Amino acid sequence: MQLLVAVVNHEEHVDDILAGFIELGITGATVLESRGMGHLLSREVPIFAGVRSLSALSRPENRTLFCVVDDDKADAAIAMVQEVVGDLSAPGAGIVFTLPVGRVVGLSPELG
Repeated sequence: MQLLVAVVNHEEHVDDILAGFIELGITGATVLESRGMGHLLSREVPIFAGVRSLSALSRPENRTLFCVVDDDKADAAIAMVQEVVGDLSAPGAGIVFTLPVGRVVGLSPELG
């Protein structure tokens, strides 16, 4: 199993990503409001207030999605996220990564 984390810089994409998860049989995800380091440093830390270029590529708020997926669905889930949000290699587009999960307790079964 994998923990898939997607930081989506355009919140309007979140519903499409969640619908895509359902199509892949991934039935559980958590969505958090989040803010990036560039935005925080340039707006809220006085010593960095002059460094507005840090926030030039960041959004005021973004969404971070977490979900536990079977190993065989991780690549498809990442591809779907990229299809929805576009090229993740573009600055400020977002990020997706996975981490191995050794144990899960309380996860409902995925759709068949």
